[in-house]
Amino acid sequence: MSTLARLATLAVAAFGIVAAQAQIKIGVVNSQKAMLDTAEIKKAQGDLEAKFKPRQDQMAQLQKDLATLQGQLQSGKLTPAAQQEVTTQGQRKERDLQRLQDDLQADVDRDRNDILARVSQRMREIVTKIAAEKALDLVIDAANAIYFKPAMDLTAEATAAYDKSYPLTGAPASK
Repeated sequence: MSTLARLATLAVAAFGIVAAQAQIKIGVVNSQKAMLDTAEIKKAQGDLEAKFKPRQDQMAQLQKDLATLQGQLQSGKLTPAAQQEVTTQGQRKERDLQRLQDDLQADVDRDRNDILARVSQRMREIVTKIAAEKALDLVIDAANAIYFKPAMDLTAEATAAYDKSYPLTGAPASK
């Protein structure tokens, strides 16, 4: 075994002994749940649904129109010229529907990502503050933990602290 390898092994062993002797305080946060349970996310969800409802209604109407046109084509009562006209209308409505769906999805994704990025950054700040107040050495996401004691879970506390620091009125709470 080389000298470097021996030194590395000794360093790892020494770190393990020191770590075993020191009490490491750990907290766990289910960051996804903590963010989704905030009043801000719940309000944003309702706002997004209301904002995009007119376009969803427009898409639903286009789908009904397409079903009606499909029924006319399948009825067999149309002249060849009328069939061509209904087919052209159907193709136009299908294109319109596809464009609406694509635009709606892009807009929803953009708005949702903006909201989640803002809330995620704020939640990190809240969790860091809680960790400092509790003198925690490490906070891990519950998604990365196989097991932890429920007493280590800071999720509800993080959500409550978030709602207190960022109330829906828009003005941050005084610290």
